[in-house]
Amino acid sequence: MHGLKTLIRLALHDYFHERLLSACAVMGLAAVLAPLLVLFGVKSGIINTMSDRLIQDPRNREVSPVGSGRYGSDWFAAMAKRSDVAFVIPQTRSIAASMILYKEDISKPRTVVVSLIPTAEDDPLLTQWGRIPSEKTRIVLSEPAARKLNVKSGQKVMGQVGRSKGSIKEHVTVNLQIDAVLPLEAFPREAAFVRLALLEATEDYRDGRGSEVFGWPGPARPSGSRVYPSFRLYARSIYDVAQLRNILMDSGLEVYTQAEDIEVVKSLDRSFSLIFSLIAIVAVLGYFASMASNVLANVNRKSRYLGISSLIGFSTTNIIWYPVVQSITTSTLGILTAICLYWIVEGMINSLFADYLAAGEYVCRLSLVHMLIALGLTLGLSILASVYGAFRVSRIEPSEVIRDV
Repeated sequence: MHGLKTLIRLALHDYFHERLLSACAVMGLAAVLAPLLVLFGVKSGIINTMSDRLIQDPRNREVSPVGSGRYGSDWFAAMAKRSDVAFVIPQTRSIAASMILYKEDISKPRTVVVSLIPTAEDDPLLTQWGRIPSEKTRIVLSEPAARKLNVKSGQKVMGQVGRSKGSIKEHVTVNLQIDAVLPLEAFPREAAFVRLALLEATEDYRDGRGSEVFGWPGPARPSGSRVYPSFRLYARSIYDVAQLRNILMDSGLEVYTQAEDIEVVKSLDRSFSLIFSLIAIVAVLGYFASMASNVLANVNRKSRYLGISSLIGFSTTNIIWYPVVQSITTSTLGILTAICLYWIVEGMINSLFADYLAAGEYVCRLSLVHMLIALGLTLGLSILASVYGAFRVSRIEPSEVIRDV
């Protein structure tokens, strides 16, 4: 053990003594690794940013029906139990799902017609950007609707629903409180997210019925399970969208999803991975051949000194570590240099595209895990490249050294 420590110390001393040759070897390795790190960083940054945008935006998980159908309580119960469904809620007829909202302003009364969209607990859209209305008389407005009404969260508005019975026009009103206002990117149209009870009451009133819940006049709705013409549905993740779409279409439902956009990102990920793999294989083979030839040349150049080391008492087992230690040193310094160069380039790339990125997004980014993997692979390849050099060291005969001396 003492002999091995001494040999390692001698190998490192010799390595740093020939600092020019060692620096050339380190820079040669860094020249190979730095572009690979930048390439993988760009691939990782772009794909991760696009994937994060898809994953974080709940609209990409929405499955929207095309046209009208007939969906009963059993259908909604079955869909809610599916592991790939995050949220599902009935939707009434679109022609009846609207309401006039108005705010009484002394200077200028403001009104806007909004689409009523049903919501409930665990609604991904409102969980992401707003809050779930806590009661049937509370609503969440889209930004365009709030802007036209000139209202904000916490304020009250009046809702009006009208109907025609022959030549007679009737209407009812309901006092509503705004729980939150969604940002423009969440929903770009005039809309109010409401509890299903308000939406059902609105549809019933337009159908000539009344509502005991809101005190609207008219006959009660016939008893029995309600059948809905549409629904709002969100998949558990973007990776469940395609499968859920296929299942619904196989059952005869026409739906619209963002599956095509999701597949584009997945296809880009596969393409980038293939390109990177091919470039990395070529670069690794070139680096391996270069490292192996450098180690072998160094062993041949110093075979006399290694033979003398054997003569003065170092065992062959210890001596074969000489090229391995120097190879590991070159790899460690090379990968550290490459990482420093990568960080410089990463900062430049991200700063160039900063105007097109949101907070926390990057065009080029490698994690600490990626760095450690690169270090481990580089060390593994360096050790493998020095194996033949170590074998040549073990074949050095002391008699040859004596003959040369």
